[in-house]
Amino acid sequence: MKNSILRPFTIKTCACLFVLATVMLSCNNESVDAAAPPAVTDSDNDGIPDGEDNCPNVANPNQEDQNNDGLGDACDTNMPVDTDNDGVPDAEDNCPNVANPNQEDDNNDGIGNACEDAPNTNPLFPCENGMAGPYPCNGYDLMGHIPNSVLGNPSSEGNDSWGWTDSATGNEYALVGTTQGTAFVDITDPVNPLLLGRLASASPGDRGNVWRDVKVYNNHAFIVSEANGHGMQVFDLTRLRNVANPPATFAPDAHYRGFGSAHNIVINEDSGYAYIVGTSRSGTYAGGPLFLNIQNPLNPVNEGGFFGYSHDAQVLNYNGPDADYAGQEILIGSNENEVVIVNVTNKANPQIISRIAYDNIGYTHQGWFTEDLAFFILGDELDEQNFGSNTRTIVFNFTDLDNPSYHMDYSGPTAAIDHNGYVKGNTFYIANYAAGLRMVDISNIAAGSMWETGYFDTYPPSNNTTFRGAWNVYPYFESGNIIISDINGGLFIVKKQN
Repeated sequence: MKNSILRPFTIKTCACLFVLATVMLSCNNESVDAAAPPAVTDSDNDGIPDGEDNCPNVANPNQEDQNNDGLGDACDTNMPVDTDNDGVPDAEDNCPNVANPNQEDDNNDGIGNACEDAPNTNPLFPCENGMAGPYPCNGYDLMGHIPNSVLGNPSSEGNDSWGWTDSATGNEYALVGTTQGTAFVDITDPVNPLLLGRLASASPGDRGNVWRDVKVYNNHAFIVSEANGHGMQVFDLTRLRNVANPPATFAPDAHYRGFGSAHNIVINEDSGYAYIVGTSRSGTYAGGPLFLNIQNPLNPVNEGGFFGYSHDAQVLNYNGPDADYAGQEILIGSNENEVVIVNVTNKANPQIISRIAYDNIGYTHQGWFTEDLAFFILGDELDEQNFGSNTRTIVFNFTDLDNPSYHMDYSGPTAAIDHNGYVKGNTFYIANYAAGLRMVDISNIAAGSMWETGYFDTYPPSNNTTFRGAWNVYPYFESGNIIISDINGGLFIVKKQN
């Protein structure tokens, strides 16, 4: 009896407890019987629900809608095609396959800069096993070459050269002197240099003159020569941007006749002055520098000069180690038998600061400052011939302009004559006549150490002490291309190997 009474009670009690537990569990775990949220559909899986997506079947997480028609660009068949996604429709894009949102077209040929053929970077002759084609080399490839017969005529010889980079286009040009005049060459594609035209000598009766020199200021070339009565030609280099049928025959844009012959021209681009050196020894300044204000390139103004023959010079606004001359315009003259330092800030009253000579002077020819203006590196053109040495380069300490001092000699590996040399960074580039172009490391010049790091020999027959081969070098192009003007070989374009 006892058991019969308890059994139904137990069963009902257990049922109630189960229901109670279920209710409690539901309270603690809403997922059991709470209403499930409505499903969110995102057909293209771009994170935007279909109900909000302006292009639900094509992923477009940023919901671009350029024509604001409520239909995303990814789905809008009325949208203009823009293959390169630069915001310019293909129908209007001057370079539809390469992004160029600003549509640059420097030469106005209808093809955007981004689609123009890139310059060929494969050398004409790479330097391999000490040779670049027929030319001895070390570390420098031959990119391109134009002989003198093309630059001038079949009888032409080469002389000086300089470079110009068009700031509007970035194109690079070589300005090359010959015995006939000046040649203008586009070397932007160095493997395929293009002769754009020639400017004949200003002395028609004396077009075989060996000496011609050219420098650049404010997009103009300034050209002098030792030809009788030549004066100074001025040529607007921006004309080179659009030469219809090269090679053209150019005329100068101005011709300054305030002097006759001159050996060289030096320009301080920071001040806008040209210094004409090596004029007639019977002239007012006996061949000393003439001061021409060329701030208006087509209207040079004579502002005086300095007495005493100067063969070459460097002129700059001084910011070197000698605080006494900070901000002054300083001329360093290579004056046949000495180096002269002159303050030319006041053109009406130039003042000699100091002079310095050295042992075994042959002919004090040309020199260049190191970039910190602490040292001046000089080439003597006749010491190799007169004293039987290898190429000798003389270095002066110019930290105190009032008291310059001899610092060291550098001796090159050949007997060739050094002609013109220029500094860029820690390298001194020497146009070394029969030995071609030589590159010398000057990073340790303060400690009295210089050493050759490379060369390109434009005159293969010999490295003798002779007036043949490389006349000038211009190493200042941002591309790394270097131009060499060679008396016998013409224009060479070389570049350091990677």
